[in-house]
Formats: sequence, structure tokens, C-alpha cells
Amino acid sequence: MASANFARYQRIAPLYDLLDLPFEQRRYRRIRPLLFEGLSGHILDAGVGTGRNFPFYPAGAMVLGIDLSPAMLRRAERRRAEATAPVELRPMDVASLDLPDASFDAAVATFLFCVLPDALQAPVLRELGRVVKPGGPIRLLEYVRPTGTMRSVVTRIWEPWVAWAYGASFDRNTEVHVPEAGLELIGSRFVFDDLIKLISARVPALAG
Repeated sequence: MASANFARYQRIAPLYDLLDLPFEQRRYRRIRPLLFEGLSGHILDAGVGTGRNFPFYPAGAMVLGIDLSPAMLRRAERRRAEATAPVELRPMDVASLDLPDASFDAAVATFLFCVLPDALQAPVLRELGRVVKPGGPIRLLEYVRPTGTMRSVVTRIWEPWVAWAYGASFDRNTEVHVPEAGLELIGSRFVFDDLIKLISARVPALAG
């Protein structure tokens, strides 16, 4: 799966922002700030992509943005001037983070888990929990399968294209894997119709 996604995003990187532009303008731009409300310190932006989160980083924070695809990171590098906090960019597989334990105050991911197969949901959540300090937040923006009839029909029409272009699915149900990964589920709410959720988790605090 990692090799398939690597090839996919290497291929789509030059067109990614153009393909995503209508969704960015109508949906994503107004919900991205929710990821960063109240966050500070050292933040991991997992699956940073082309850097669309850059304008919403908290002032005074330090951010590490990682992505499997060097081609996507090259696009992010061009957007560096938009970042509202210092950001370092590194190629890295989120399923095997080359990062020390408890080295971040928080982690965020934007539409990352809808690209990961079910078998990687808990392991990747566990990796994020490993590198975030005890008590630290992990926040995710994720697509889910809508329940409304019309939107459900539309997503099923779009699904083959979404799977081919992005390797994504509406059926990942990431939040059910949060306890399995040893994390605490703090909240899960829709932030765009019944299609996009903000999932909030936390690394358990140390006993005592």
C-alpha cells in the first residue's frame, strides 16, 4: 500500500492543487483552522501534502511537516512563504516515523487516514501517539460515508475517481480505531455537512 500511494502521489503532485482547488475554496479553507485551535509548541503535520495547512499554523509554534512523496513536498516548499510558523519539511512514512518518542506537543493530519487501509489505521494512530507527549492532542480531519440519500449517491458516483486519483475511501471509520491504538477519543463531530469530521484524540497522561 505504501508503494502504491508513493507512486500515486508522485504522479499526481503537479496537478494536485489544481484538482483540489474547488474543494479547497468551498470546504477545506474554512475548516482547516479547527485543527490548530489552542495548539502550541512543537507540532507534527502528518501527511503535509502541498502545504495547504501552512496559513493556519499557530503563531509561535514550530512545525514538522512530513509526507511520503518528495514530489508533494517540493510543491509544499514553494508555498513555504505562506506558513505562519517555522516549518521543516521531511520525507517520511507515517507508518514508521523516524522520530523520538514524546517529541511533539501535538499532531494533526488532514485527510490522511481516508487514504490508509483498515490494516494501517490503528498502527499509524499508535505511531502518532508514540511521538506526542503524554496528555498531548491528536486531531484529524477526515471524510466519512454520508448518511443522507443524495450525498451518499454522489459519493458513490465519485468513489472510483477518488480511489484512482487519491487512493482514498469514504469507509475508513478512523475513530473506531482510536481506543485500539491506545489513545483516548475526546470528540468526533461533523464540520462539513455529514461528510467531513473533526476527530480529536489524546495521548493518555502518565499515571501519578
